[in-house]
Amino acid sequence: MATIALTGKDFDRTINDNDIVLLDFWASWCGPCRQFAPVFEAMSEQHPDIVFAKINTEEERDIAAQFQIRSIPTLMVLREQIIVYAQPGALPPAGLAQIIEKVKELDMDDIRRQIAEQADAQEQSK
Repeated sequence: MATIALTGKDFDRTINDNDIVLLDFWASWCGPCRQFAPVFEAMSEQHPDIVFAKINTEEERDIAAQFQIRSIPTLMVLREQIIVYAQPGALPPAGLAQIIEKVKELDMDDIRRQIAEQADAQEQSK
């Protein structure tokens, strides 16, 4: 699957209807964003089971603000609607491949348990 341009109109549906979604927050004036784009595109061809979505921060300011994007490019990975990776900066192909592999290996039941435990701990500390 090639990359898709994600907008506010299709954002929720895309996140909710797919197991793994990689988000590339970018802008046309950003040199590192343009350098990372071919890496992101090539990886999307190698992983048709994953959604690779590009979010233009100039056009989709609400989405960028929702995720507190302060630096671009920023790569964010969601698995089962949970952010499991978020980091600014362009990645080389091997680095992106490693992240994808690790995300696929995650035990999401354990992740949800950890989130619930953290929420309980925060609630108890109030």
